[in-house]
Amino acid sequence: MLLFLLAAMTGVQAQGIEFFHGTWKEALEEAKKQDRPIFVDAYAVWCGPCKRMASEVFPDGAVGEYFNNNFINMKIDMEQGEGLTFREKYPVAAFPTLFFIDYTGEIIMKVQGAQGTEQFIGLGKKAVGKIDRSGLYAAEYEKGSRDPELMNNYVRALNKAGKPSMKIVNEYLRSQKDLTTEQNLRFILTAANEADSKAFDLLIQYKTKIAALTSEKAVQEQILAACRNSAKKAVEFQSRDLLVETQGKMQQYAPAVANAFVLQSEMDYALALRDLPAYLKACKEFIKKEATDRPAELDKQAKMLLSNFRDDAKAADQAEDFAKEAAHDGKTFEYYYSYASILLQNGKKEEAKKVANKSLELAKEKNPGAVRSAEMLLQRIEG
Repeated sequence: MLLFLLAAMTGVQAQGIEFFHGTWKEALEEAKKQDRPIFVDAYAVWCGPCKRMASEVFPDGAVGEYFNNNFINMKIDMEQGEGLTFREKYPVAAFPTLFFIDYTGEIIMKVQGAQGTEQFIGLGKKAVGKIDRSGLYAAEYEKGSRDPELMNNYVRALNKAGKPSMKIVNEYLRSQKDLTTEQNLRFILTAANEADSKAFDLLIQYKTKIAALTSEKAVQEQILAACRNSAKKAVEFQSRDLLVETQGKMQQYAPAVANAFVLQSEMDYALALRDLPAYLKACKEFIKKEATDRPAELDKQAKMLLSNFRDDAKAADQAEDFAKEAAHDGKTFEYYYSYASILLQNGKKEEAKKVANKSLELAKEKNPGAVRSAEMLLQRIEG
């Protein structure tokens, strides 16, 4: 959701993965500078699955959006040049091997074999979730150091690892006589990880000064991230009051994307409560007013309904309607494939067969993998 909001705010168009064109040493330096891990596609030029990922997965807009925002990305041929040195430290036994490596040089995750688009994004999210650099700073903190740079790095690491940081943040803020020093203003920007916090209130209070030190974009991104985290907490603890409070802060401090945020958070809250009427109300309004890619959103919501309200006939019917609209509007193999699958799940085999044949027709214009998927769906329908 945050990536969607940031894209809406900046107007950046989706594109595939942007690969870093430098040495491995330079990639490590750049990753440390940007505080990001590195994704490495360890490939061989003769490898068929490697070529398939390069032509079908890496150019995908959703893949590019996630990986360009969260990783330094590299492609390394393992059989020549720097790849021969790289594989001495990071051995490969099959191609492609997908490495997720921290800027410290430590492997976060290593996966063999080609992945589909959704699988690949899932791997990236899993890798990001496994990063925990807080141990690099915890020892000095426990010894009593409260150096501003240490505190900034420690809190950032805790936040990225999903560990509690508010106790440490508030302790530090209480110890400071002047919160407007450059170091403390930068600390406030890092520390404002939740909208219902003292650090967030200080971010709003000093946002002009903080933006002058960093940028307006950095401040807006932190506001969005903090509101997102508080909305997630509201959903987790089913706190309607916190959700409304967070939505109000979005409307006040980030009005350009507030409506999309409110509707998405309403969907998330209704989903947690398994409240289908509330979910559908927010979902339909989101599709009508905020969906930047209507067919993609319709397809996504069809799948969400079936996965979360599987035994509800109303949800099944609405999922079918959404999938039908997505297929007719989007006219792609993927949307017709989803529509046919939902028809089959709803027991409408003859309709499913017609739609699956349309999916196969469109798949032939795409690639052999799509054709195989459509053929397998038809076999399921006829079986």
